[in-house]
Amino acid sequence: MKKIIIFGNSASGKSTLAKTLANRHGLAHLDLDTIAWQAVTPPERMPIEESFKLMQNFIQTERQWVVEGCYGDLLELLLPFASELVFLNLPVELCVENAKKRPWEPHKYESQAAQDANLAMLIDWITQYETRDDSFSKAYHEHLFANFGGAKTMLTSNERSKD
Repeated sequence: MKKIIIFGNSASGKSTLAKTLANRHGLAHLDLDTIAWQAVTPPERMPIEESFKLMQNFIQTERQWVVEGCYGDLLELLLPFASELVFLNLPVELCVENAKKRPWEPHKYESQAAQDANLAMLIDWITQYETRDDSFSKAYHEHLFANFGGAKTMLTSNERSKD
């Protein structure tokens, strides 16, 4: 039974890989962006307990799944339920390139223009990946990967697709 977690920096290709795996293997797909934020302006993180309840509902409802995101604090809570990890550990420069080429994400932005207006902030966020010390950081992601006892894969480019 496939229960896969995909994580890495913003714009590392998590959503693309998750959609590919979901289609290929008939997996339910959860993008943590959809449960990590409250619907308020300016955006505010949902309390972790509320996000975890939503994750629990998802994994209890779905037999096989793929969950993707950069939220190390949420991912850590999900690790005991996963059969496999995929760490997209791409160089920051490739993530910046991906962000610039990203198609419109209607589940995150009301329009392409709104997404484009956020690009400078996103690129700034991406470039801080290796120096941050929060649960979104490379160090935190490396810790998650190192301490997972199940099957795990680290990808350093978007060239190789995961079976």
